[in-house]
Amino acid sequence: MDTGLENWHDFEVVSRKEIIALLRGISEKKQLIRMLIHGESDVCVTSILQVDADNNAIIMDRSIDAEQNRRILAAGGVSFETTLDKIRILFAAERILECNYENGAALTMALPPTLIRLQRREYYRMSTPVSNPVRASIPLPAELGGAVTVFPLADISCGGIAIMDNKLMLGDTIGKNYPGCRIELPDVGTVTTTLQIRNSLDMTLLNNKLNRRLGCQFIDIPRPMLAHVQRYITRLERERNARIAGLS
Repeated sequence: MDTGLENWHDFEVVSRKEIIALLRGISEKKQLIRMLIHGESDVCVTSILQVDADNNAIIMDRSIDAEQNRRILAAGGVSFETTLDKIRILFAAERILECNYENGAALTMALPPTLIRLQRREYYRMSTPVSNPVRASIPLPAELGGAVTVFPLADISCGGIAIMDNKLMLGDTIGKNYPGCRIELPDVGTVTTTLQIRNSLDMTLLNNKLNRRLGCQFIDIPRPMLAHVQRYITRLERERNARIAGLS
């Protein structure tokens, strides 16, 4: 599963009965699902139309984009991410096929033999402030210029961060490690850790400018640094709750 969760076996669900129950819950609550084509920064939003346990299959919505449907059907693998009752659910398929469902075209895949269910608080993602962005300083290798380059954060969790690489400085670096990265967390302190680029998503804005969002995983982050991250997430959560309650 190309989701940066290779070492998170504690969260793997292998019971077929439990997998079917989770997928049916996602279907019944009409949860939207992000579908990511392996090897591409191509994302489609879909939903589960039916969990067909008798035929060991899931039936899903097609993309509204015909070209994207062709890429999905030709893909060597597809990953899915969604939430159910605030729990993050991830699963994958080696192959997607076309099928008919209620007199219309749909997509089908085999029932996944495992899925990831993440409910630990530390992997809860918080968006970082837009008005006063948190920044990560990443030392680039010689082939990318060798300079320490600053990137604004999009969100943070205790598993990693997402950064915006709008100048496309990092290129095709999925899977690469960047040691000695520094993240300045306001009123908390500096986090120094190795970051590994796990995924890339290109987004075209209304003005036709390209934004690139890179998901980064902390690698061997020291405990004191992780405590900084947890403290900052708690602070963000309190500020958000205060705004919601009209107290700030």
